[in-house]
Amino acid sequence: MDKNSIIKQTLNYVESTLLGEGSGHDFWHVYRVWKMAQHIGKKEKADMFVVELAALLHDIADYKLYKGDEEIGPKTAARWLKSLKVDDKTIGHVCQIMKDASFKGAKVKTQMKTPEGKIVQDADRLDALGAIGIARTFAFGGHMDREIYNPNVKPYMHKSFEEYKSGKSHTINHFYEKLLLLKDLMNTKTAKQIALGRHKYMEEFLKKFYLEWEGKE
Repeated sequence: MDKNSIIKQTLNYVESTLLGEGSGHDFWHVYRVWKMAQHIGKKEKADMFVVELAALLHDIADYKLYKGDEEIGPKTAARWLKSLKVDDKTIGHVCQIMKDASFKGAKVKTQMKTPEGKIVQDADRLDALGAIGIARTFAFGGHMDREIYNPNVKPYMHKSFEEYKSGKSHTINHFYEKLLLLKDLMNTKTAKQIALGRHKYMEEFLKKFYLEWEGKE
C-alpha cells in the first residue's frame, strides 16, 4: 500500500468533488484542516496516515448539506478508500473519526476516542474560529437562507444532536450556540493555544457588530 499515493489521490478526489462549493464546507476548508492536522500531528504521537485521510475526507458529504444524513459522509469515504484498497482497520478508524468529529450541540457531550481523532477534530474546529471562522459562518448562513441577526431571537443551548441539526436560528446566534464554545473543547495543547487568539478575534468582532447595528461608530 503506497500511502503517499493514496493521500495524493484522495486530495485530488476531494478537490474534484468540493471545489467551488459555496457553504463554507468547500475544498479549501478541507485543505486548511488537512494542513492544520499535519501541523498538530507533528507534535502528537499519532498515525499520520489515518490523520491525513480523516482530515481530507471529513466533509466529503457533510450531513448539514444532505438533509441531516449522518451516515452519508462515512459511507462515501469508505467506498472511496475501498476503491484504493486501503485496509479495513484504517477505513474503520477514519470513518469513526468522521462520525465523532462534528459538534453536536452545546449540552451534548462528545468524546474522541483516539489521538488521531482528537487531532482531526481540533483542526476542523480551529477552522470555525477567527477571521476564517467568521467568514465561513456567514457563508453558511446565507447558503441556508438564514437572517444575519434578529435581536428578538435569543441563543439556545441545544440539549441533543437532533435539536442542534434542526435549529434554524440567525447567524449571530451561531456564535453563542457553537463557535464561542469551541475554545474550551480543544483536545491538544497546540490547538488550545491557537484557539485563544482566534476566540478573542471573534469576541472583538461581535462587539463591533453590535455597535454598528445600533448605528454607532
